[in-house]
Amino acid sequence: MAERVSSVAVVGGGPAGLMAAEVARAAGVEVDLYDRMGSVGRKFLIAGKGGLNLTHSDPFEAFVSRYGERAREVERWLARLDADALREWARGLGVETFVGSSGRVFPADLKAAPLLRGWLRRLRASGVRFHVNHRWLGWDDSGALRFEQAGGEVRVHAGATVLALGGGSWPVLGSDGSWTHALAARGVALAPLQPANCGFDVAWSAHFAARHAGAPVKPVVIHWRSEDGTSIRRQGEFVVGANGVEGSLIYALGAPLREAIARHGSTTIRLDLVPGRDAARLARDLAQPRGSRSFGEHLRRRAGIDGVKAGLLYEALPRHDWQDVERLAATLKSLPLTLLRPRPLDEAISTAGGVRFDALDESLMLRALPGVFVAGEMIDWEAPTGGYLLTACFASGLVAGEGAARRAAGATTRRFAQGDPNG
Repeated sequence: MAERVSSVAVVGGGPAGLMAAEVARAAGVEVDLYDRMGSVGRKFLIAGKGGLNLTHSDPFEAFVSRYGERAREVERWLARLDADALREWARGLGVETFVGSSGRVFPADLKAAPLLRGWLRRLRASGVRFHVNHRWLGWDDSGALRFEQAGGEVRVHAGATVLALGGGSWPVLGSDGSWTHALAARGVALAPLQPANCGFDVAWSAHFAARHAGAPVKPVVIHWRSEDGTSIRRQGEFVVGANGVEGSLIYALGAPLREAIARHGSTTIRLDLVPGRDAARLARDLAQPRGSRSFGEHLRRRAGIDGVKAGLLYEALPRHDWQDVERLAATLKSLPLTLLRPRPLDEAISTAGGVRFDALDESLMLRALPGVFVAGEMIDWEAPTGGYLLTACFASGLVAGEGAARRAAGATTRRFAQGDPNG
């Protein structure tokens, strides 16, 4: 069995872990980073496959509000590394960014790989040591970190540890949530992992699913009212799947929809398929004579409804009501869609749940395990896509890395004071 000593051991090579390693090394302590996979940053690369959405240009207060019930806690991280600071950090790696039409921020070339390559070069040049194909197993009785590597076991004695192991939504890339068992066994308070930024099941007819799966619905407004009377109304687009709905507009509402389903077994959203035209005008347009035209052609000409939007109408409104223009218009402006359940965790983009905030101090150190810090999706927060999720992962990594560096430096100082410079 191999034995190693690290001033700071970072477990997990995603954005949170890499940022923790960077700031800890910049503080002057030795850093070893361990990752389960054969290379680091794999989820980061996958996230950037269609264009890396690094952050968002929202004003700070609006940005913070995207974290919902955890806004106050996450704001403390963002005070250390906000969207502007993250863009400046990328510029330091030679990567310029731009603001897209939706307010999202992207690298100039839209790619994740050049930024990651530049970052890893800088980390290695600074002295961060990388150890891949190391699967974390927890701790031994002495508190040493245990890793499985090449069929054997490695034990690491660290002055401080940063765990940045991700959530439970990307098992193929190593983020399988298995760390929950090790932390729970050590008395760390956890919230159950749940899917976030995920789709929801809908009981489509077989005909609708076969005909429209994969079709985008746009433009569309979603209106949803919670049981306490809170009303949410957002415009954007989503995608019809074979089993339900997914996409950015659905993800933006995911947390309250998921909680409502957990309480009541299902929840119903309302779709405005004709935004920009009120129901009275729409009814007048639909009341125009259609002559020999089919009902579908009449819908297309008078309301701009065809394709998947027409399919949604046919799912919701019985055929015998198609000639009632008042009801037809009302349905097009407020079409009910019942969501039955979130899609499974391993299909989600990210995870809710994890280490509870009351289990952490302000430096993100576990109160039950002094010297062990956590960062990223392991913590019980969530955010919609759009750059918010990634920004908070970077920022939490910075906070945890700084805390780990202080802890490790303090441990070294104590050893020297006790006359044991070798620890």
